[in-house]
Amino acid sequence: MEWYLKVLRNYSDFSSRSRRKEYWMFVLFNIIAAIIASIIDNILGTTFNVDFGGHSQSMGYGYIYLLYNLIVLIPSLAVFVRRLHDVGKSGWFILIGLIPIVGAIWLIVLMCTDGQLTPNKWGPNPKGDFGFEGFEPKDQSF
Repeated sequence: MEWYLKVLRNYSDFSSRSRRKEYWMFVLFNIIAAIIASIIDNILGTTFNVDFGGHSQSMGYGYIYLLYNLIVLIPSLAVFVRRLHDVGKSGWFILIGLIPIVGAIWLIVLMCTDGQLTPNKWGPNPKGDFGFEGFEPKDQSF
């Protein structure tokens, strides 16, 4: 829960770095919260319905789910950009996701990749200094 709250507190920080644990714990909590919001929508009957020529079909989510996702949109983008910074990529690299299939896979791989051990132009290693002064890791770019 502390990782989730940390991301929410840093919702406007698009210029530093986030470690894998921070990103993936936020994603996990978002999935759980979205499922709970969808269940609440279904229980309360506030789901969106689609009309198919006289036959109405529920979409499975509604206003609560939509509101939750609007609330976490900016913090989600911020932590995603900070995670890209941790692996040495610009925040604009998020646009790679617009390439069907390959872009999404590439971004997932980047989100799973360990961050750069040394400071980069977006700041120091968020895991801390492990005494790697003068150490230059192999190029981690793809």
